Amino acid sequence: MRPPFFSLRFARLLGSLGLLFPGSLTHAEPPASPSAPAAFTAAEAEASAQLEASPNTLALLSRRGDLRLFLGRFAQAIADFERMIALDPTQDAPHWRLGIAYYFQGDFAKAARQFEKYHAYDGRDRENGIWQFLSKARGEGIAAAKAAMLEYREFDREPFPALYELFAGTRSAESVLEHVGREAWRDHKPVQFFARYYVGVYEALTGKREEGARHVRSAVALYERESSGRGGPGYMWEVARLHAELLEREAAAAR
Repeated sequence: MRPPFFSLRFARLLGSLGLLFPGSLTHAEPPASPSAPAAFTAAEAEASAQLEASPNTLALLSRRGDLRLFLGRFAQAIADFERMIALDPTQDAPHWRLGIAYYFQGDFAKAARQFEKYHAYDGRDRENGIWQFLSKARGEGIAAAKAAMLEYREFDREPFPALYELFAGTRSAESVLEHVGREAWRDHKPVQFFARYYVGVYEALTGKREEGARHVRSAVALYERESSGRGGPGYMWEVARLHAELLEREAAAAR
């Protein structure tokens, strides 16, 4: 979940799909996510064809798993990510992407466990702790999630210390937004993105579905897909896009 590596990785992925440098791509099965671009569908089909010839290639399984996640095909993404781990067990602990796929698939117990494994791998990343909290809360309730929150001692990148306090119940959503509204962070787009995204997810989790969905949409709106991979949130922009769709469906069902 560290932005520098995954922003670079995501930019390369976009480039390989023709989204940074558009070219001709074939079309295949339509995505489950209505906001996913056709280029992702075509690239997933291409990766599948390559895997027919090289079924045990980790890089191809990783690439197709990412594409399937972005397309909203969560069970298929899980299959690819789990196959990676079966082939190379050292992929397990750092595989937070599998945790996200479990979460969107609704397998919250497995999601929480995957984020706990990642915590042993990187004990500073509070974004991972937020996902563990979300998984616990969706599966067992907010009280259980608070009781099981992961502990952090080292400082993390902004705005995650303030966000983690929000999920712990020691800070309000308004306080987090005030914090990132200060001059030091006001024009820092990645900080604004993550603050709006996770404030929105928290508000939706605690019953403010419409307001939560609005905050997540505003986070997604800070970037175009192409720019999100150039020094922006990269991979997590796509995840936020999927989360916006989920929250909008849940808000509509609750009306």
